[in-house]
Amino acid sequence: MLNDSVIKNRDKLALIFPDTGETLSFYELEEIVIKVAAWLISLGLEAGDGIALLMENRPEFIVIGRAAAQAGLYFTPISTHLATQEITHILDDSGAKLLIASDHTLDRAKKMLIERSNADRSSEELLCFSVDSSREGFKSYSSAIDDVVVPEVFPDRPLGREMLYSSGTTGKPKGIRRALTPFADRHKPEAGLESWQRSFQIDGSAIYLSPAPLYHAAPLRYCMRVLNLGGTCVIMKKFDAQRCLEAIDAHCVTHSQWVPTMFVRMLELEPEVRAQYKLTTMKMAVHAAAPCSIHVKEAMLAWWGDIINEYYAGSEVAGTTWITPQEWREHRGSVGRPILGKVHIVGESGEELGPDQIGRIYFSGAANFAYLNDPEKTKSAYNDKGWATYGDIGHVDRDGYLYLSDRRDDLILSGGVNIYPFEIESVLSKHSDVQDVAIIGVPDKTFGEVPKAIVQLRMGLSADISRAQSLIDFAQSQLAKIKLPRTIVFEPQLPRLETGKLLRRVLKEKFRNDPESGFAIKPSESILN
Repeated sequence: MLNDSVIKNRDKLALIFPDTGETLSFYELEEIVIKVAAWLISLGLEAGDGIALLMENRPEFIVIGRAAAQAGLYFTPISTHLATQEITHILDDSGAKLLIASDHTLDRAKKMLIERSNADRSSEELLCFSVDSSREGFKSYSSAIDDVVVPEVFPDRPLGREMLYSSGTTGKPKGIRRALTPFADRHKPEAGLESWQRSFQIDGSAIYLSPAPLYHAAPLRYCMRVLNLGGTCVIMKKFDAQRCLEAIDAHCVTHSQWVPTMFVRMLELEPEVRAQYKLTTMKMAVHAAAPCSIHVKEAMLAWWGDIINEYYAGSEVAGTTWITPQEWREHRGSVGRPILGKVHIVGESGEELGPDQIGRIYFSGAANFAYLNDPEKTKSAYNDKGWATYGDIGHVDRDGYLYLSDRRDDLILSGGVNIYPFEIESVLSKHSDVQDVAIIGVPDKTFGEVPKAIVQLRMGLSADISRAQSLIDFAQSQLAKIKLPRTIVFEPQLPRLETGKLLRRVLKEKFRNDPESGFAIKPSESILN
């Protein structure tokens, strides 16, 4: 069952885990993938059934994902940072029949089983295994694999795929389910693969660095695609700015993927630390997942050169845009033009808007998707023309380049004026005292809503009224007065996912009933002028 390319390159490394020193050649990887696929089928799992993975970045994550694809199964990675109730929701909602955990997540997994049992949801329906060793309620994955007998012929099953859950930034995570690829079409490229490969300029010679958790969509999909092309994946256990630079140097990394908060952390390294590492093998770096402030991207381009590309997409794969560094310099702040689907900007009444007009962003011409067990949410993602949206708002310029404003749910309506939090955040983030910043709308008797700033200061700085006022003084030369925050709260850390996505929902819940908390500040002139 090993294909010719694997046999030809049997000793080439497929996986490198720098933090543990673990490696797998392509031959070793595919041998174990076949055994795990046979094991999954032997458990009685039928084509289209689901399994769930609750583990940190490790070789088994990739192995089990590839094996599930061969066995015609949906596999759902679960964030290791989720609370027990959130894990339970995903398991129940996905209908997973198998859960594979690790020592790192086993305590929460056990607690989840107890809660399911107490809620009269039988745990007998869920097979539970641990990749480290057997524990109460969890059988040994490694022992099971050792005992499996690989059949001479595998059944003709569709090609399995990931079934990911949204990050839950605006509510409870929702499963994104797409149809499995029929057995007869298993060798056809997935939707968007060819355009991605062209844009990413990647082939089987690539050495790809993945510094983010594999339970997120882009890191997982990129690693799987690189392996399918015959490239090597260098996977960090977790992001560490200096360790990532070490990995690029040590493993001659050619391609990598980042989020803006990672750029910020790397830029904070002392110049002499950054200078220790050679980055000359890097041909292409991409970033996405969250808006990147213009000054941060400019600093990265000055450091790494014109190899940093950007894209806009989502787990739903409703559409994708891409922008090169050369294009970005001419269209600063843009996330590019479509490489998958066609972009449309739609107004409140459903009409398509022209250049430079702000509305909801839709795509047409990409593959359809559905949210599992939520037909209403699925319906809300499409308009009457069948175009799909991620829920963001923005505009295109006259050259067809897309610019993001914010998510529709995060828009602040103040005195009849639309205020976009990202615009304010981009200004305040340039202040030398600011480590991180978020803007939310809070109730106001006069204007309906006004902006509130939640700021994480750089290490060692004190939070007081004078510092709050200095931030407003800094911002008012760059923002209209209506956009200036009325209050500033200083927090030790903002709630962000590893992808850099801000959990604005958490901040809204925290300050909704306490809109005047923090330091009240005023611009030098009346905001009504």
